[in-house]
Amino acid sequence: MPASARTQHLRHRPRRARRPVAGLAVGALALGCVLANSGTAGAATPATPAVATTATAQAPAASRAKAGDLLDVTLDQLRPTQPAIGFDQIYYKLGRYTSTKDEANGDLNKRFDDWCETNGQEKAATVKPGAKLSDASSFTCAVPVGKETDETRAAMKTVVVGPGGVLYLTDGHHTLTSFLETPDGGPKTHIRLRVVDNLSGLSSAAFWQTMREKKRVWLRDENNRPITTDQLPQRLGLAHFHDDRYRSLVYFTRDIGYQAPSDAAEFLEFQWGTWLRERVDLGAYDLTAPASYLSAIRTASETMSATPGDTVVADGRTADELGRMKEWNNGKKATGGEFGKLSAPISDAKPGKLAYALDFRARVPAAPACTKTVTGRHTGPLVVSSGVTCLNGTKLTGPVVVGAGASLVAKGAEITGPVQAVGARTVQICGTALTGPLSVVGTKERLTLSGPGCTPNTLKGPVQLVGNP
Repeated sequence: MPASARTQHLRHRPRRARRPVAGLAVGALALGCVLANSGTAGAATPATPAVATTATAQAPAASRAKAGDLLDVTLDQLRPTQPAIGFDQIYYKLGRYTSTKDEANGDLNKRFDDWCETNGQEKAATVKPGAKLSDASSFTCAVPVGKETDETRAAMKTVVVGPGGVLYLTDGHHTLTSFLETPDGGPKTHIRLRVVDNLSGLSSAAFWQTMREKKRVWLRDENNRPITTDQLPQRLGLAHFHDDRYRSLVYFTRDIGYQAPSDAAEFLEFQWGTWLRERVDLGAYDLTAPASYLSAIRTASETMSATPGDTVVADGRTADELGRMKEWNNGKKATGGEFGKLSAPISDAKPGKLAYALDFRARVPAAPACTKTVTGRHTGPLVVSSGVTCLNGTKLTGPVVVGAGASLVAKGAEITGPVQAVGARTVQICGTALTGPLSVVGTKERLTLSGPGCTPNTLKGPVQLVGNP
């Protein structure tokens, strides 16, 4: 298929032993672009009570939804309600999703269990050869659609319907970003979400005021600085979020220093992270080295357990209300319990979460340091003649020209116009919507349009890639 003819997307519970069916998790690479997964015929039908949706009918259907309804959506229809996620938590999921160790241990790959749980269907039951997360007809779940229980529905992620029928995700940013980023997922992957509120009749100002009052939006950045609602990402994907290292830290302390209560507060992990910032200096640890990272996790989790239960942690909630464990690691030695599992290296048959995270992170190409950053709106030509120009969430209208020896890094950008790079040093484009032709010729060091850690792009126009490493 010629590039000019395409619009493309670049892109725990304990389980009993099951006999796995061999499956694949691959993305098709053509001219540097991952082809979009278009098969959605197997997407689950919403249960009753429910509201079925499609991309074209999303707003009207969602506007009629009631609290408790289940909405069938695609990942690209969702708006985040937080500016940051813990990248290492995502890297753990992606490392495990793309590994074959689950299958080698006689189980199904975790991504299918995670999808079924998120869809209100408990866990995966069977997986066909070549199954894809984006095609729900290629695997089955333990609980059929329409047979959900209160317990399985409680495990689903949640959404609020906002003005105009826009869907705002209030729980599940990490899980759904993992589905979007994994090679056999993508922006068009279907999932059902549980509606917790319909505020579609409110004005924008009244909507955000209500969201703040009900604590359904987190307006602190990755450094715990306040932000406005206008600064929230517009869509899911690593390229659209900032990395909060303390959010990852809290994730790894789960079931070691705290256990999420059944009535867990929204953004519970961020609240713990806010508290830990003043008690654990991550700058004192080497988070690329397993032993040092484990030491940080142990220090953080022991600090959580050791604090008195009535201590106010954040947002008026106490340590006990946020799930503090009275005994570190549930009373077990460091070589056992959840901390022992977390410590298992990548060479083990069952690696720990941290090992998966660090192994995947090592495969993510590092972006060159920015010498110039363009944010907000930019109208007119952009000429990159030297250094590294970064487009971070930029909405740019006009041509982009990258000269010899210069570099362009675009993450979460929207570009309307042609992009041309000849003899550039590095070109990295991830999570970007480009309306116009893309031509990259003779890149000296690296061209990145897809692969580990690179959020799928949407390219609308001809693509020419020649002589790039």
